[in-house]
Amino acid sequence: MPPAPVCQDPRLFGRCAAAWVGVRSWASAQRHTLGVVPAVRPAAAPETPVALTRRARRIYRALAERYPYAHCELDFTTPLELLVATVLSAQTTDVRVNQVTPTLFARYRTAADYAGAERADLEAIVGPLGFFRAKSDALLKLGAALVERFDGQVPGRLTDLVTLPGVGRKTANVVLGNAFGVPGITVDTHFGRLVRRFGWTEEEDPVKVEHAVGALIPRRDWTMLSHVVIFHGRRTCHARKPACGACPVARWCPAYGIGETDPEKASRLLTYELAPTT
Repeated sequence: MPPAPVCQDPRLFGRCAAAWVGVRSWASAQRHTLGVVPAVRPAAAPETPVALTRRARRIYRALAERYPYAHCELDFTTPLELLVATVLSAQTTDVRVNQVTPTLFARYRTAADYAGAERADLEAIVGPLGFFRAKSDALLKLGAALVERFDGQVPGRLTDLVTLPGVGRKTANVVLGNAFGVPGITVDTHFGRLVRRFGWTEEEDPVKVEHAVGALIPRRDWTMLSHVVIFHGRRTCHARKPACGACPVARWCPAYGIGETDPEKASRLLTYELAPTT
């Protein structure tokens, strides 16, 4: 198998990476046919900061083309509803949260409603989400804090939001980006997994991930970036079986090959609206 191309000119990194993907795919087929033990892949030249930024933005543009409809998948009509739904989404899925919030939002319309709610009533509604005692307690405390410190209104600043019970930077950025139009990067499990696979950062800490990625992508795009990366993580780049052969950013992804590379087989791994109909 030929060695990985070493790009001396950072402007050619994307082409070299794409070429290597093609060579590797061919070589993998040959090894499968001939039973050859694969050789150790030579290390590629270090990627310069400029090359990394350009590659990251290419990936973002490709994902935006793949998922032009990407959006926050929690149902809401007000900042309070989004804040509550995001708090409830911990350790569960957006789909399950959307199944209980219609009843919850119909009964509790203001922060004061949550502050004065009967714990047993809250627990009965949010019970299907798991951790219902902790989540009910969080809603009671959240409602009280909003009433006592913000006149019952959801604040529109990160520094204020993160002082609320049960609200960290991830939740705050979801609310700011989707309810107030303030750009923010949402580092959930999907986002963190994908940006590490993309080679954008090696950081594990969500705050450090947020800052590292924020340095690569223009601030105006942060909210949409979060949406398309999370969509991609849920639909294509799965944690255990990523569909590499059906990935629109495979040519720029250093993790290409950790999942199924055969296009037909990979297409069967796609989920949600991308899932095969037959």
